Formats: sequence, C-alpha cells, structure tokens
Amino acid sequence: MSEAEAPHRFIAVEGPIGVGKTSLAQRLAASLGAELVLEHPEQNPFLERFYRNPRAGALPAQLHFLFSRAQQLAALRQQDLFAPARVADYLVAKDRLFARLTLDVAELELYEQVHARLQIDPPQPDLVVYLQAPADVLLERIARRGLPHEQLIERGYLERLNDAYARFFHEYEEAPLLIVNAAGIDPVSNPGDYEELLGAIVRMRRGRLYFNPLRSRGL
Repeated sequence: MSEAEAPHRFIAVEGPIGVGKTSLAQRLAASLGAELVLEHPEQNPFLERFYRNPRAGALPAQLHFLFSRAQQLAALRQQDLFAPARVADYLVAKDRLFARLTLDVAELELYEQVHARLQIDPPQPDLVVYLQAPADVLLERIARRGLPHEQLIERGYLERLNDAYARFFHEYEEAPLLIVNAAGIDPVSNPGDYEELLGAIVRMRRGRLYFNPLRSRGL
C-alpha cells in the first residue's frame, strides 16, 4: 500500500508491555509508507532499576519517559505540514496511566507539576489500535524475547497494568479506537493474521470497534 493510499495520517498502537505494539507499529509503517515514531524504552537508564525495585525507580523512570516524549513530539510539530503519515508505538495521553500506577502521592504531585510546566501539546491520532492480552500471554512473550531486565517483571504488575489500560480505554473518546484481542494471533509473523488486522485498520473510520480475529475464534 502506498503512502498516497494510507487511510490515516497518524495511527497510535498501544497496549501493555509484551503485547507486540512496537513490532506491529513497525510493520504497519512499512505497509502504509508511514514514518515510524518509537518511544525507545531501551534508552531509559532508569527502567532496569524500576523493574528491580519499583519503589526506588518509578519516579526517575517516569520523568525520563515524560521528557523524552515531550522532546520527540516537539520535534514532530516543527516539521512542515507535508510530513508523511505516521505510526507510533505509544500514545502520550496514557503517560499518566503509568504515573498513577507506579508513583506514590507525593511523587505523583511532583510529576503532575512537571507535566503541566512542559505544556505538552501532542498531535492527535486519527486512529488508536489497542492490543489486549492476559498476563499469562504477556509473560510468555516477554520470556520469549529474552531481554534480561524484562525478566524481572512480576505477574502482579502486569495484571495491574492490564486493569489500568482497560479503565483508561473504557473512558477514551479522543480518537477512533480499535480494540484488538491479541492473545491468540501473531500479526507480525503470521501473514494471514496481519492481513486481517490491516484490513480492519484500513476500514476503521470512527467510533469504537472490538476486533476478534477469525483464528482466535477457531474459524
């Protein structure tokens, strides 16, 4: 599919760690001729500290993500109006989701003060693809990709994260939302899964749609 045929100017792929959002964003960008926008968690020097000791590492890890995203989005806004379509593996609006999940009351207050001073004005996606999968599936995928610091992630954290994402997107109305049951499919390595999902993304224009792929339904 060429850039001229791309149905959306800005697609954000979201979901908990291990669900496959970065891999899907990369493949979508290639299919749609779009610029790829990644959050690069591997560049956060505090992330391993957070996984080892959440209480000690939560605030610096969260602030690093906040500053990095603000800087990246400011650069995007400086580009001209003829910039290509974009696919991102994160949604800035969910940043507070992690802050409220990991920070204590005093840290959250500091985070909110910093957030307000940065005056982040992110570009608005015209489609959000939210990938869902239970904690057992996330743990299996995290183990399979084998990043050492991610092996420290506990099941309880993933369950709380899944709950936080569900609450966040239950109330989300800022853009059309495609909610994908990603537990039983592999849209990165399986061509059939990917083509089915790509078709749903291309057709999606407004509202909210729950996408349950045929293979996950045994069809």
